[in-house]
Formats: sequence, structure tokens, C-alpha cells
Amino acid sequence: MGVIPNPADFLRVQDAHWYRIPHKQAKHGIHAEYVAFYFTGRYEEALRWQICYYARRTGHEMVRRVDLLPDEPTHPRAHEQYYKIQLGPLKERRPPIISLRWRRITFIQTTWDRFVKAEEINDLFSTDKQFVDRVYHALKRRGLQPERNVQVREAGAEYNVDLLIPCQDGVVMLSSDDAHPSQALPLRDDHETDWQAIDAEVARHGGPLLVDVPL
Repeated sequence: MGVIPNPADFLRVQDAHWYRIPHKQAKHGIHAEYVAFYFTGRYEEALRWQICYYARRTGHEMVRRVDLLPDEPTHPRAHEQYYKIQLGPLKERRPPIISLRWRRITFIQTTWDRFVKAEEINDLFSTDKQFVDRVYHALKRRGLQPERNVQVREAGAEYNVDLLIPCQDGVVMLSSDDAHPSQALPLRDDHETDWQAIDAEVARHGGPLLVDVPL
């Protein structure tokens, strides 16, 4: 899944049938059979904060950004390497895959099975540890709406938290990394997950903050 940051980029996908990804964000190459597109807040309400379209990747090549976008020669990344991904016709994803909380997203690797079944963005993540994935689905079965792979800051440091549960009064964070925010609950294995501790933290923060999911 890639991001379409502004309407000019979407026009290129529609009319010229190509999309760009910085090489540094895909150092191991481009192997996806399909590319799905997430629209940011710069779009009209019918598109923003969701995945509405996808296309088959028909090929790719490495080029400099300035060669892709010659009208932007002074861009700070003008001479950096990008993948130019050639695309087939756009297909509509019905219903769209929504972002419950309008979060900032860059790229997500997923599988076709997850893409077909997903209701919201967090259902797409496929590169987490398996037990983190199981805990995520267990949280959803308990009526919660956890966010996945969220960057948080604490005391000047930046952390990537596996799971974040929005609550009425703050958030509850769950992390499998040894380096994690001081307020995060540790995740070691789903069989060792302390559900009582999670429930207690959610209750201490006023209960879950839920968003209606369109049917």
C-alpha cells in the first residue's frame, strides 16, 4: 500500500499509469503484484483517509526524482533515486478500506488475503511478529479498536509501539520491544499476555474510545 499525498500524484496514477516510491523506503526491491493507494487529508471527503483504488504492477525501473518530475528541479530530493512503478488500469476497492482515526501512514506491506478481508487500515499489517498479530485480533474480539505500528515520543526519544489502544482519557500502549515508552505495557507472547493488566489500564483511562465503522 502506498500513499497518494496530493491530487497531482493521483492524476499521474490515473493518466500516466505510474507511481513513485523512494528507493530508501524499499531497499530490498519492489516485489508486490498489486499497489493499493491511500488518500491523505488533501482530498475531497469521498476519498480522504481511505484506500479506494488499487492497480496491478506491470513493471518498474530506477530513476532520479528530477527525471520523473522535471518541473521540480530544486526539490530537496531531486537527485535521489526512486522506483518508477508502471501500473495497469485502476480498479475500485469496494467498500473502501478506511482509517478510523485519520492517522499518518507511509507504506504498508500486506497480502492479497488481508487486502480482500480488511475493513480498516490496521487490518492490513502483515510484517509484525505473529503473536503481536494474534494479540491485535484478540483485542478486536474484545470490542477494542487498537492502532498498529504507531510512532510516539517520550522525553525527546521516539519509539515505535506495536499496539496503541485509544481511550477516553489518553491511550494504552503495548510494546514487544525492549526499548519502549515508560508507560507501555510489555508484550512478550500472546500466551503470556496479561489481559487483566490491559483491562485495568483501559479502565483507568476511562474506557475505550470507539469510532463507528461504516457498514
